[in-house]
Amino acid sequence: MNMNLVLFKITLILASILCAISPLRANNDTQDSLSVYNDSLLRIEPVQNMQYIKRLQHYKQAWNNLIPAYLKIQYAGNMGMFSIGTGWQYGKNKQWETDIFFGFIPKHQSKKAKLTFTLKQNFIPWKTYETKRFHFEPLSCGIYFNSVFSDEFWSNAPDKYPNGYYWFSTKVRTNIFIGQRITLKIPHNRRKFARSITFFYEISTHDFAIIQAVKNSRLTPKDYISLSFGTKFQWL
Repeated sequence: MNMNLVLFKITLILASILCAISPLRANNDTQDSLSVYNDSLLRIEPVQNMQYIKRLQHYKQAWNNLIPAYLKIQYAGNMGMFSIGTGWQYGKNKQWETDIFFGFIPKHQSKKAKLTFTLKQNFIPWKTYETKRFHFEPLSCGIYFNSVFSDEFWSNAPDKYPNGYYWFSTKVRTNIFIGQRITLKIPHNRRKFARSITFFYEISTHDFAIIQAVKNSRLTPKDYISLSFGTKFQWL
């Protein structure tokens, strides 16, 4: 009887201890779970921030790419007597350039002065003799499309001409060119307007001139080939 009483008391004591410990364990488990959850948030949040930062960088870079990299001034070239424009360069070695020009045809070359617009694509495959002060580009080539702001030119022939009399457009001329360049690099302590200056020349012709040269054997190269000169001021 006494032994049973002792066992009952021991069992009651152990049950009381377990009841007291269980809330503490549950609280510890909850804290551990919260700790793990907070740790997981700390691991996830930086990743999400990095993704945001990368998107922001791509967004800024896309707008930065729209900033023109240089200024060009060109004389002749079936673009007007003088043309001025800007453009962008891209490619692994900056071998591609896209230009837009506005040109001027003085009055003495036509009935009245005219403005021109040119979209030009350049390809510069390589550089040679590159030093700290200059480099030479032995080949530049490309294509450009030129249009004159005037009612004297049209995309489709006016009704006063017989059907098929003018089968080509006089509004837009397609030109091809080939040339060379030399670039002078400006030292850092002397840069004010540009980081480098490029001088170039181009030999060009356009679609209508080629057609006329094929049809008329009496034409000489000076009748369908144009020589132009230009300067490029590199900003970026």
